[in-house]
Amino acid sequence: MKTKKENAALIIAIIALCLSVLAICSADRTSIPEKVQESGDVQYVMYLGTNDKDTNEPVCSPEEAKEKAADILVDHFGGYTIQEANGGWKDGDTLYREYTLVICLSDTTSEDVHAAADDLIEAFNQSSVLIQENKTVTEFYSGN
Repeated sequence: MKTKKENAALIIAIIALCLSVLAICSADRTSIPEKVQESGDVQYVMYLGTNDKDTNEPVCSPEEAKEKAADILVDHFGGYTIQEANGGWKDGDTLYREYTLVICLSDTTSEDVHAAADDLIEAFNQSSVLIQENKTVTEFYSGN
């Protein structure tokens, strides 16, 4: 039987995979610029659960979680985008729910993302952080 930690990680991974497949299936392939297909840019997306890995209770309130994550991300990257999500999974007859932060980062490296993930894992007492690397084109557009 899988542990609660393993079930939580599996559920988060399944949610991320479903979102990725949905995005791919709904995309109009004829409108994707060639520069996206040839670009070496990567967008990193991290899924950070906020329930303690040992107690399965929230580490802190959603607002405190965003603040704590933001402080770590600013230290590592100088900027960030955080989106809120809610995850859930069933273990036996018990339904668990978890407030999750979805963190989007561009213009960085895999090594830097992993360093930040190490700090997030420690700060939120997590087993893991799900990290996706998505090929993209990054542009800081300032107008005409």
